[in-house]
Amino acid sequence: MSKAYDRPSLTPQFCFNQTALRDFLRLSRATIDDSITQNLNSLLTPASAGFDPSSTSERQTLPPGTRRQIPASSCQYFKEKVLFPSWQMRSDVINYCASVATSPDPDDPDAILREVESARARERIVDERLDPYSGRYFPREVRTEMLANTMRNERSVESIIRSRTWSLVGERCGEEMGKSADEALDQWRRRQDARRV
Repeated sequence: MSKAYDRPSLTPQFCFNQTALRDFLRLSRATIDDSITQNLNSLLTPASAGFDPSSTSERQTLPPGTRRQIPASSCQYFKEKVLFPSWQMRSDVINYCASVATSPDPDDPDAILREVESARARERIVDERLDPYSGRYFPREVRTEMLANTMRNERSVESIIRSRTWSLVGERCGEEMGKSADEALDQWRRRQDARRV
């Protein structure tokens, strides 16, 4: 069974480093959610009942679309110790970086460059009869805006991945999943908070 990816130290520099941020999210998802079938299969212990020689006398196949059910205790352990902590860690990173994106950025290295470009654009003489596109000016995007766009995209990806993972967990664990992945994660968070108190 896969181990959750290690939590990064949450700093604004981590969030503004798009490569590190996306790598963390990608690797965390790959370790748990993208390989959810393998992770769930690892919870099965086929040899726990011992070998029965008569089991080889006829081929045993499952109908298409059905899979062996995983014991409830193994499923619960996987959800409590692996799946939900991984989701929580990614939620923490996404929420932190989203808050960085909405905060003022006094250390923006491109602030002076943007001011210079804006001043040049204001000083330009534009003759739209000669070049109808010469009047266009697209200022450089502020890095907090780029981070905010990235976080919106990552939230969407996270929602899709959690939904898919949660449906597979429900199918393999034989549970009636009346609640969404987010509701299940919220219940897990409340149980964790109650244990800390």
